[in-house]
Amino acid sequence: MIILGIDPGLATMGWGVIQTDGNRHKALAFGSLITPAGVPLEDRLLQLSDELDAIIKTYKPDSVAIEELFFNTNITTGIRVAEARGVILLCARKNSVKIYEYTPLQVKQSVVGYGRAEKRQVIAMVTMLLGLKSAPKPDDTADALAIAICHAHTGPSRIADYFNKSTV
Repeated sequence: MIILGIDPGLATMGWGVIQTDGNRHKALAFGSLITPAGVPLEDRLLQLSDELDAIIKTYKPDSVAIEELFFNTNITTGIRVAEARGVILLCARKNSVKIYEYTPLQVKQSVVGYGRAEKRQVIAMVTMLLGLKSAPKPDDTADALAIAICHAHTGPSRIADYFNKSTV
């Protein structure tokens, strides 16, 4: 199974493609999509759409796993992330790829074994589980790979259908 994990963001959108048999995972490709500040919002969203569409067409994932949106203290940032998430949902839908959503707590629990794990612990586990020579950077990329691993651990099970919302 090929999974595209995405950490939504407008300025930086992390992505990671893994191949898995459910137990062993291999990173096929990963990186971050960066949109420049000062560019009109609609142009930034179009850039994300074009680049994400190219990733989906190149790697042909069986599923897309994304982090659920949660609002912290900055609602403006939350709105921008929500707009970027809309691009992700649209790209996946246009390419007929099933979408699964996970909370940060679910991702940490699945990857580290502890839902309140620190970011450095998640990055260390992602690096180890994928057999990478060094930690993926920036953090958004590591988060995207963690989301893909989370889906690999829980997505194929029936319990995942209970806890996850599928949009396709």
